Amino acid sequence: MVMPLEKEFRFYLDHQDELVSKYNGKFVVIKNGDVIGVFDDELAAVIETQKAHELGTFLVQKVEPGTGAYTQVFHSRVAFA
Repeated sequence: MVMPLEKEFRFYLDHQDELVSKYNGKFVVIKNGDVIGVFDDELAAVIETQKAHELGTFLVQKVEPGTGAYTQVFHSRVAFA
């Protein structure tokens, strides 16, 4: 099964080093294997991009080295018996 925006996320991963050297700390908008926008703010990236592109057809990704920009860890106090 193909995940939505998988191609765009793969593009980010494949070009992460190059993107970091150009846009470290910024938010890039990726669609169809191209960076179509660069923003200082995630919300601005979504608001501006949705004016020309349908929501769900583009990826907004913070550009940072390593996995921190796209990895989240959740902790739970639920115990398993």
